[in-house]
Amino acid sequence: METRGNLQAARIYASTEKGGELGTVSVSCHFNPFEYTIAKTNSYKEEAKNKSEVPHAEFQKAGAQKLKMSLIFDTYEDKKDVSKVTNDLWKLMETKTRQEGDETKKVPPPHVTFEWKGFKFVSVVTNMTQKFTLFDKNGTPVRAKVDITFLQDTHPEKHGKQNPTSGGGPIERVYKVVGSDRLDTISAEVYGDATKWRTIAERNGITNPLQLTSGMLLAIPQEN
Repeated sequence: METRGNLQAARIYASTEKGGELGTVSVSCHFNPFEYTIAKTNSYKEEAKNKSEVPHAEFQKAGAQKLKMSLIFDTYEDKKDVSKVTNDLWKLMETKTRQEGDETKKVPPPHVTFEWKGFKFVSVVTNMTQKFTLFDKNGTPVRAKVDITFLQDTHPEKHGKQNPTSGGGPIERVYKVVGSDRLDTISAEVYGDATKWRTIAERNGITNPLQLTSGMLLAIPQEN
């Protein structure tokens, strides 16, 4: 499946512990992530040694890798409720129950795989926040920003280059103009700063910022 910018779409899906697809929940990204962060924390215990001012760091345990990203989902042109798409992401955090004899046991949420070309991260979803940012005239949400955190639950594959779309270098996101979008409101959404609209205008050769048309695709440069 392709994104709204006609790129190969990243996917998030329910999987086995080894990353094999279960076929229960699969969500394709409308826009590939502009960037993502991988972090890992190891635990150490500090102990004084020979009255030194520099304590000895004794290793306690290795932490799992965490993958964090923000994703935009947009159904403006489809005239559909965007939550019908993002609700599938919430299913990846749901627990279920099963009956075993006289006991009711809780079934944990499924394993989850984030896959984007050569990058594959097998994990569980530990945190997700959804923010609706655009509504139609009836109040139906048609655009949502989803912040999601994955916690590694299997040994990671080699990540290699961190830009799955071009093999290295800055990642550019493609933004599709809809409705009453303006360069300043787009800048506020993608950068968190409305004053950076000129960066988008220069990248796309826009001389009149008031002449945006619905359906126009804008390249969003990475922040310096």
